[in-house]
Amino acid sequence: MRDKNELRPLTATERVEEHIRQAIYRGALKSRQRIIEEDVAKQLKCSRGPVREAFLRLERDGLLVTVARRGTFIRDISASSIEVIFSMRSKLEALCVRYLRQRMTAEIERSLRDALKKMKTAAAENDDEAFLDADMHFHQTIWKLSNRATLENTLGKIMNPFIFMVARAYSSQMPIGMRYRKHAKYLETILTEPISKVEESVEQYFQGLASDLLSKLPPQF
Repeated sequence: MRDKNELRPLTATERVEEHIRQAIYRGALKSRQRIIEEDVAKQLKCSRGPVREAFLRLERDGLLVTVARRGTFIRDISASSIEVIFSMRSKLEALCVRYLRQRMTAEIERSLRDALKKMKTAAAENDDEAFLDADMHFHQTIWKLSNRATLENTLGKIMNPFIFMVARAYSSQMPIGMRYRKHAKYLETILTEPISKVEESVEQYFQGLASDLLSKLPPQF
């Protein structure tokens, strides 16, 4: 997502790219949905050139896929894709947690607990949309507090769209209360596990999530 501190105006291509990314985040564009250059150009009141370039960038990042003689589609999130996404995310977030723990302060712990409280509120209100936003904020807080820009950027700009797509498409398979409890347990792991073991524990957490999710998917996935 675009850095809020970046003041440079978006180019036409960047505007199209950001529009599509945000539509995926919001669930307005879903896995396997066709997306047409001309329609996007009309919607954003721009020429097809920037749209075409934005499509190429998004295809490079793995969010779009072009099928010969059929068109361009939002990438499918299959069972095998979920395994890869969770495997990559587990290793990257595990590194974030280790770096976070190495610089742990009362302020850092408070930031993490405040992020979890937002999830608790959304779960109590059974507000799935608010819970999804709070869920992503919780993990983004972990990435930021690692104080490692390369890790934060990789997770935020490359992995985050896929994480959102998986969350939107399949997290409803798990009751919202259970999702909150898993995150609460995860936070305690982050805060209390010995630093020498915390990376492994984080990876195991995500492996468990992936297994739970895959076990609930319909056979066609």
